[in-house]
Amino acid sequence: MSREVRVAVFRPDDERVDEAVDLLDALGATPVPDPMLAVEPTGSSPQEDAEYVVLTSKTGVELAADAGWSPGDATLVAIGPATADAAREAGWTVDLVPETYSSDGLVSLLADRVDGALVEVARSDHGSPVLTDGLREAGAEVHETVLYRLVRPEGAGESAELAAAGELEAAAFTSSLTVEHFLDAAAERGVREAAVAGLNDAVVGTIGHPTRETAENHGIEVDVVPDDATFEALATAVVERAAPAHRGR
Repeated sequence: MSREVRVAVFRPDDERVDEAVDLLDALGATPVPDPMLAVEPTGSSPQEDAEYVVLTSKTGVELAADAGWSPGDATLVAIGPATADAAREAGWTVDLVPETYSSDGLVSLLADRVDGALVEVARSDHGSPVLTDGLREAGAEVHETVLYRLVRPEGAGESAELAAAGELEAAAFTSSLTVEHFLDAAAERGVREAAVAGLNDAVVGTIGHPTRETAENHGIEVDVVPDDATFEALATAVVERAAPAHRGR
């Protein structure tokens, strides 16, 4: 990569943003870490009498495990590999993982299994209704436990100023909430319109089509949505797209 390619990442300010920085470094890009999510635990634990328990994040697994919860005899469903790995590290057996790591993927996986069953969905306060509505339509009795809230960290928004100044070559959004928090941070700094324009001159990638739809609904043009809904796939695709575009400037 002959010239600097700056890539903004918005993962929570914990090991996830550190891993994102390391990955972008390894890909030859210059990471711009700007965490747009902070975790506030609620102190709640998943319900214990469900036949199926659905966990949708590594964070949720870790909070449930720290609270001493375990799935017992329930069928444990993880939304994707990172969540499944965290569950196994907690000593639990993961029974099901969908082919597509999304709410739609979970509904497709479980629709023919859960008619009449009690399904516990344990996740953040920003979980998609696609999951709970889809399971109810499949005949399940659904109980949802909010394990944590996702808030915007104080001071977030460096990437918005860089985008507004035309100094960002790429951005990698991992959820609809990261898009919304980016825009809120840009607005607080008085650069929302310029930041969107800057993103539209850069390469924008999202994990999943719901995140893409959120971005596009706010006027952000999305260039990359990898088939594999992982940060590694997203970062790799964004850097690959941004590097030749940057060289051509």
